[in-house]
Amino acid sequence: MLQQEPICALATASGIGAIGVIRVSGEGTFEVVNQIFKGKDLRKVESHTLHFGTIRDNETIVDEVVVAVFKSPKSFTKEDTVEISCHGSDYIIRQVLKLLVRSGARLARPGEFTQRAFLNGQFDLVQAEAVADLIAADSAASHRTALNQLRGGFSKKLTSLREELIHFASMVELELDFGEEDVEFANRDDLKRLILSLQSTIAPLIESFDFGNALKEGVPVAIIGAPNVGKSTLLNALLNEEKAIVTAIAGTTRDVIEDVLYLDGIKFRIIDTAGIRETDDVVESIGIERSKQTIERADIVLALFDSDRTLAEITSLADPEKTIWVQNKADLGDITISNENIGKTYVRISAQKKQGIIALQKAIIQRVYNEKKTDTVVTNLRHYEHLVKTQQALSDALNGLEIGITGDFLAQDIRLALHHLGEITGTIVNDDLLANIFSKFCIGK
Repeated sequence: MLQQEPICALATASGIGAIGVIRVSGEGTFEVVNQIFKGKDLRKVESHTLHFGTIRDNETIVDEVVVAVFKSPKSFTKEDTVEISCHGSDYIIRQVLKLLVRSGARLARPGEFTQRAFLNGQFDLVQAEAVADLIAADSAASHRTALNQLRGGFSKKLTSLREELIHFASMVELELDFGEEDVEFANRDDLKRLILSLQSTIAPLIESFDFGNALKEGVPVAIIGAPNVGKSTLLNALLNEEKAIVTAIAGTTRDVIEDVLYLDGIKFRIIDTAGIRETDDVVESIGIERSKQTIERADIVLALFDSDRTLAEITSLADPEKTIWVQNKADLGDITISNENIGKTYVRISAQKKQGIIALQKAIIQRVYNEKKTDTVVTNLRHYEHLVKTQQALSDALNGLEIGITGDFLAQDIRLALHHLGEITGTIVNDDLLANIFSKFCIGK
């Protein structure tokens, strides 16, 4: 394993707490920590053991600590690693870090521990990026997605795709060595079938990005409708709090109001919009324009109405593919709705009485799961961009096969597809890419 100079950083959140964990990793880690730790000689203890002792500045005791020892290659970075658990005082943490630096370590850069783990083959680049996503996960759904990627779910699929393509790429490259003899090692029909198979696998991964990104950031749900149909009352009912002002005056909501709601482990961003109507009020007009923009950006639209008239006012604004039609004020009795534009997802509620809210929540959850077309979900923009470029290179190769291009041009398209797949997992990587990815990590990771 590659062991670089020892680095150190606080691995737990900054601020006063019960404990703080300081991580040290690299060549000479045990010697560095031994200079300030009074207890057992860390060079002589077994890996994966805990040891009580004190951190000292010469003879002055700074803190009583527990030290965890991880010997190469059985550590997160695959380097010799020590984790010092001390009391969570900012002063103590600063003192311990200062003593470690004085003893020969240096302060770690953002993400440097994970970068070393990647460079030492602990995991690939997709899994390394999943570490950051796992730390940032704020819902069960985003946690599941990040954990699946950390465990190699996405990587295995990409590796399988790449290995299949490498075989044919090598055959095409071999043909180039025998160019004058006009031999064909790569069967063109088999190659065509492979490319079509790869494209059918990559396509749902590309399509999953919008869904995956929504899971990661929160699925935007816009509540739309004419004034006074109960949009703000519905927002309050979904959030179970008085978030929006509710009055009998039409046009009370003049701007978008947003809050977060967790349903079935999924994070939703519920957005109340200004009532859609014709108005001469300048401020209300701005709010209505923002409502229309919100509708465009939303993944789910709750189209709220209480009569044929209020339904007709919003029908043209609602995209049937992402709309849940919600008839409000069901507590006032049956309301005959004759408009044929209502989609399959139709829920009757009383926002004021909180009737039908659970059924509406289930409809919202189901709409999210209906969007999921593959078990592997792409949440990272970098991965999405390279998958799109891979798909384009495969399309170029397929078009080339159709018109009978020569092996050198065909090999170029296949190499390009392999390059982009390799960029995702880190099989092909450069220093600028690594610096950009790991600079977004917290320092102690």
